[in-house]
Amino acid sequence: MPLGLSSRLSASQIATGTIAVSVLVLALKLGAWALTGSVALFSDAMESLVNVSAAVLAWFAIRYAERPADDGHPFGHHKAEYFSAVIEGIMIILAAVLILHQAVVALVSGASANLTPVGLAVNALALIVNLGWAQVLLRAGGRLKSPAFIAGGRHLMSDVWTSAGVMVGLILVLATGWHILDPILALLVAVNILREGLHVVSDSVDGLMDKAASPEEQEKIATVILGSGGGALQIHDIKTRRAGKAIFVEFHMVVDGDMSVAESHDICDRLEEEIEAALPGVHVTIHVEPDNKLEEDGIEPTAL
Repeated sequence: MPLGLSSRLSASQIATGTIAVSVLVLALKLGAWALTGSVALFSDAMESLVNVSAAVLAWFAIRYAERPADDGHPFGHHKAEYFSAVIEGIMIILAAVLILHQAVVALVSGASANLTPVGLAVNALALIVNLGWAQVLLRAGGRLKSPAFIAGGRHLMSDVWTSAGVMVGLILVLATGWHILDPILALLVAVNILREGLHVVSDSVDGLMDKAASPEEQEKIATVILGSGGGALQIHDIKTRRAGKAIFVEFHMVVDGDMSVAESHDICDRLEEEIEAALPGVHVTIHVEPDNKLEEDGIEPTAL
């Protein structure tokens, strides 16, 4: 179901669905916490509170990122999603700090939870809902090249593993009567959430710093250039950068100094079409140089 769903929904629909799912999961987890008073379940609920806030941020960021290029933003608004992901990462880190505080208070006070099968069942339902939607986000993020969806999907999967660990630990508390495991589980949850938050921030900052396209994408670009550059003499200074789901490619193409502008333009058109066919949505810029200019600059290009 998640696979088919992720391929049918638009980015805006997925962002809206994420808000609805996040609110539902938060309500379930808060209910589980209210039924038990467990610090570990409180930590699980706090992570879902972050999910709701992050889903709202992603909704706005994705709608803004889809705006067409304008005079003020001639390269588009793709990077808006990275800001959403950075804020989400910071919120995850803040949630981890709050959970750490609550866990330490519980350890010092010696408070014990009133664990019930109903409370655990409610939390298990939240886990299942999160797992299904995490798969939707991760597949949609890959299909749409969306940093916001990928960050959200990773966070939800972290939430799923957190919930699973909490469930196993609390079942162990029921079986052994060792209530001190409850705040210890919360501490472990906080550490895991903190790690995930730092990872999300790091990836998003990479995007804001114009990180190059992935090695696989760069290999596709090089293969197309070498296979479709007939008429050009050499290629050099190939650069790529990713901005959200958009990829920008630029390179210098060397042609015979006696070649007409129209002929060199035809080669550029062919290269642009082939690169765009291999990587839909890519933006290509080609700088044409005569061969005598290359010799003057002493450049060692890639031969075609």
